[in-house]
Amino acid sequence: MSLWYAQSTPQEKRTFWACFLGWALDAFDVQMFALAIPVLLTTLAMTKSEAGAIGSVTLFAGAFGGWLGGALADRFGRLKALQITILWFALASFASAFAQNFTQLIVLKAIQGVGFGGEWAAGAVLMAEVIRPENRGKALGAVQSAWAVGWGSAVVLGTIVFATLPNDIGWRVMFAAGLLPALLVLYIRRNLEEPARIGAKQAGSLVGSLSQVFRRDVLRSTLIGGLFGAGAHGGYAALTTFLPTFLREERHLSIIGAGGYLAVIIIAFFCGCVASGILSDRVGRRANVAVFAAACIVTVIIYIFAPLDNHMMLALGFPLGFFSAGIPASMAALFSELYPDGMRGSGVGFCYNFGRVVSSAFPFAVGAMASHWGLGVAIGVYATLAYSLVLIAVLMLPETRGKRFEVTNVANI
Repeated sequence: MSLWYAQSTPQEKRTFWACFLGWALDAFDVQMFALAIPVLLTTLAMTKSEAGAIGSVTLFAGAFGGWLGGALADRFGRLKALQITILWFALASFASAFAQNFTQLIVLKAIQGVGFGGEWAAGAVLMAEVIRPENRGKALGAVQSAWAVGWGSAVVLGTIVFATLPNDIGWRVMFAAGLLPALLVLYIRRNLEEPARIGAKQAGSLVGSLSQVFRRDVLRSTLIGGLFGAGAHGGYAALTTFLPTFLREERHLSIIGAGGYLAVIIIAFFCGCVASGILSDRVGRRANVAVFAAACIVTVIIYIFAPLDNHMMLALGFPLGFFSAGIPASMAALFSELYPDGMRGSGVGFCYNFGRVVSSAFPFAVGAMASHWGLGVAIGVYATLAYSLVLIAVLMLPETRGKRFEVTNVANI
């Protein structure tokens, strides 16, 4: 990372850090729910199926928000869309802290999901357009590693909160904390500049912006990109939504013990994102994703189904986190390179978030299967299925490494 970053312009660096912090905040808010599931099962008298339903509804709402956020970014600009969406989901996270029952919590999480999806779409396209082509994979991979930073921050906070506060108060404190970083991110984003090619408003309606991804000349990319997104999101959702619960209930680890296992996976996730970005620019998008997807399938099967002791699980946690990171780390660069200017935000938003629509069923399915077969089996089956979809999709996509974006005046589109 250091070489390409040192050669970056001040604008590239400011854009990188703004998007990095925004994505870390996204992860912080989302992962707090996964960490709070064991407590919510008792304090709000929820079932595993209901907890899975909340995860699914959040993903589904995020899919709609991401597609909408991408279209808004095309029509009104990347920065305006970023600021609106990040404030939206931060306020919704804070409001979730005051939920009194399952119904209220699922509604608030759905509202949060809309902003969460929009933030990624606008930020990914902004980064793809600002960073020079030869560094695009490395920069966007490094930005994706911010997920590990936010995830790790949530684990640290959860470990401290649940060790010091009663459960019925602890989960509320965690959700409320999701509001604080938004102020810093919004301040930093005030110092960014809109990329020149999208400085003007795009003509046409918002519905027209959304529908462009189904034009004949890009339809194949849209369909295959959506399949890719479904597998990438589905694998991650199946693996991580119930992972803290799996470690506690089936591996019988304490809060602090589970935190140690998650720390290994999170550090590995950070390293995997950076490594994937570097390899993506070096060997190409397709080869990079294919290697990581195949490795994910093998690692998940071993981690979930093999008779491992606690020390072996701790050691295998690193490759699990490393390989699972490589796929999402590649998505922003690859999807951005599939679409021309004027519809890039809508295209990226659709592919990434259509995946969320399909993957929104995975947490619910895992929770439902867990009632009959146990969490380990449910996580393993659905994660393996999802990563297989990624492997199939990437083999059908064109190689786009190093693609240069055309400069157009979108006011005339």
